[in-house]
Amino acid sequence: MSATEFAWFKSSYSGSQGDDCVEVAVTEGAVHVRDSKDTARAGLAVSRDGWARFIRFAAHG
Repeated sequence: MSATEFAWFKSSYSGSQGDDCVEVAVTEGAVHVRDSKDTARAGLAVSRDGWARFIRFAAHG
């Protein structure tokens, strides 16, 4: 499956004014992250476990 086939959604932390926006797509093996304003540019992929740790850290600082 290519990145163009992923089901991307905008982060709830992204601004509503069209400013800094991050999109995320969850697949069986990874979580993919990209800049919504530059979707042709390669994003990054992290393990689902790694993403869960990141979210826990971000939520609890």
